[in-house]
Amino acid sequence: MIEIPVIDAAGKQVGTEQLDPEVLGGKVRIDLLKQAVIAYRANQRQGTVKTKTRAEKHGSSKKLYRQKGTGRARMGNARTPVRRGGGMAFAKRPRDFSQKMNRKMRRLARDSAILAKAMNGTARILKGLEFDAPQTKKMAGLLNAANMSKGALIALDQYDNNVTLSGRNIPSVDVRRVDEMNAYDVLKAKHLAFTPAAFAALKSGSTAAVEAN
Repeated sequence: MIEIPVIDAAGKQVGTEQLDPEVLGGKVRIDLLKQAVIAYRANQRQGTVKTKTRAEKHGSSKKLYRQKGTGRARMGNARTPVRRGGGMAFAKRPRDFSQKMNRKMRRLARDSAILAKAMNGTARILKGLEFDAPQTKKMAGLLNAANMSKGALIALDQYDNNVTLSGRNIPSVDVRRVDEMNAYDVLKAKHLAFTPAAFAALKSGSTAAVEAN
């Protein structure tokens, strides 16, 4: 069993919660984490680059001057890649960089990332994340008290607009529903903070839905 500390709004540890590694796959799968991160980053690439070949450049295709007898180097038309303003020799084309991972693999990669955070002691259960209105100052105070000011991923059991808006303007802080998190989100964050309800949902296995990368 892994013990996850429970931190109150004042930053004090008020208890611990037990986490069975088997709930998260039993072990950290490094190879799967690497695949998930590469796929996520690849899926962020637009791939919309485009340059013109010599065939697409405007201008005549006539040879500029005869091959021999001029005393100059031989030359083709004005659109040749060796001339200024000519087409590209190996022109870039739009391409799709996306990589696919099936849902089971994405879920297992996310669970491995959460397990890695729990095993290295950077996972917390944070109490006091109840906001009547968006309050960035209060959110920053909670994170500072819990020693998570350098960045954290806050996991909620359900969407809370006030909590989301409270953390939106704090650098390196992200707020996600626990069933929407992916492996890259978890690994990128310095710390992982669960609300008590989100941690209960994680332990019960009710976080199966994972968004596509």
